[in-house]
Amino acid sequence: MIKKRNISILILSLLAGLLAACGTGGKATNDPKPGVASEPKQAGALQKIKDRGKLIVGVFSDKPPFGFTDEKGKLVGFDNDLARRFAKDLLGDESKIEFVVVEPASRIPFLQSDKVDLIVANMTVTEERKQAVDFTNPNLKAATQVIVRDDSGIKSLADLKGKKVIATKGTTADIFLTKNRPDVELIKFEKNTESLQALKDGRSPAYAQDSLILLSWVRKNAGFTVLPEKLEKEAPIAPAVKKGNNELREWVNQELEALGKEKFLLQLYDKYVRAELGPDVDPNEIIVEGGKWQ
Repeated sequence: MIKKRNISILILSLLAGLLAACGTGGKATNDPKPGVASEPKQAGALQKIKDRGKLIVGVFSDKPPFGFTDEKGKLVGFDNDLARRFAKDLLGDESKIEFVVVEPASRIPFLQSDKVDLIVANMTVTEERKQAVDFTNPNLKAATQVIVRDDSGIKSLADLKGKKVIATKGTTADIFLTKNRPDVELIKFEKNTESLQALKDGRSPAYAQDSLILLSWVRKNAGFTVLPEKLEKEAPIAPAVKKGNNELREWVNQELEALGKEKFLLQLYDKYVRAELGPDVDPNEIIVEGGKWQ
């Protein structure tokens, strides 16, 4: 009698197990056991920044008027003030920001290694760079041009053949000349300031860089001219995030659209750029208000 009872209990247990399996498609559930806490959900990119309490941004310190250090040692400029506004609108306080100084060649590695959340450092959008990082909508536009010493005899891009040309490592000018102008001898420096000093010292008769930087510098330094020809056609400049960080990228896009409605970039242009480029330059040829690139 006891043996039959044990067999009945065994059969009932097997039936209960089969019914449970059928109720879950024959697969074990991932529901936590009673009294066992479930795994916490992975925080999104924006929440991580909020939990940290600061936005970490890669910026330039030697590229006026976009990112530079003022006489008080403060990082300022068009890009750097834009980054402060991002911090204010995301975290409620523009001081909740950590600036990490980058050079052109270190911008992408710093994003890829999570040293920064965002790069706001005058980075031109290129197809090659888009393979490594994700760009937001643009905030500026510029072409790549060449500045030459007036006593160099260089009047056109064709005259650069056989000449030494300075480029800052990692810039669009460096990338373009390396690929397309094997007929010039490239002299490369890490910093924009080093490149410009080499030009002034006569170590090369020419320097290739974004037009915005060159047009600003030549107004303050006699004896130099920006060649009217462009190495590359006008292209957008935009902030960048780590590849796949769609949440932060979309937030910046929405932020740029909102700032466009209040003409915030024009305010930054008036504060930092207008005096550098002169009154004859139309700001609409430089800034992309609202993040819309045509």
